Amino acid sequence: MPKSPTKTRPRTVAALMTSARALFIERGYHATSISDICGHAGLTRGAFYSNYRSKEDLFLALYDTETDRILAGLERAAHDDTGGEGPAVRVLELLVAHRRDDEQWFLASMEFTLHAGRNPEVAAELVPHEERFIAGMTQILAGVLHDATPDDCRDIAMLVTAMHEGITAQEIIHGAPAAAFRERIIPRVLGAITTT
Repeated sequence: MPKSPTKTRPRTVAALMTSARALFIERGYHATSISDICGHAGLTRGAFYSNYRSKEDLFLALYDTETDRILAGLERAAHDDTGGEGPAVRVLELLVAHRRDDEQWFLASMEFTLHAGRNPEVAAELVPHEERFIAGMTQILAGVLHDATPDDCRDIAMLVTAMHEGITAQEIIHGAPAAAFRERIIPRVLGAITTT
């Protein structure tokens, strides 16, 4: 008996997202086609369009998945009392730290951001997904920076996110010098933020 679409849909979505993430990282957003994603996942274009309207739609679903992963890690850091530093420092250090896999995703994400910058409709779709991260980060910071106002927490979330993105871009281009800058500047900034 064939399986119902309802039962196979989660597997199809997972296969498409896994395939798309791997190809976006390997080739870039623009160089990856819907056909590439389907072929890599072993699925048809019909399977794609029964779950996503466009390649942008799939990318934004991946963006939300990455956001959820990062926010979950930050939430864990906020409640981890094993280290000597305070929870605010742990959260912010985790946000500005990164793995090689994050670096590769960062490149795909920046390419999509540039794509959105040239396409107002795509930019409008991206805004609530970016806001989702900032709102989640703001909420986490509000739980650990007890003297900060909600507006302060939002400002800090936006500042540290922008700082992380800028330094990551510099590290990708310049390598070790930018990495050394990260190691020097991050503790100073975190210290200033968490002592105010």
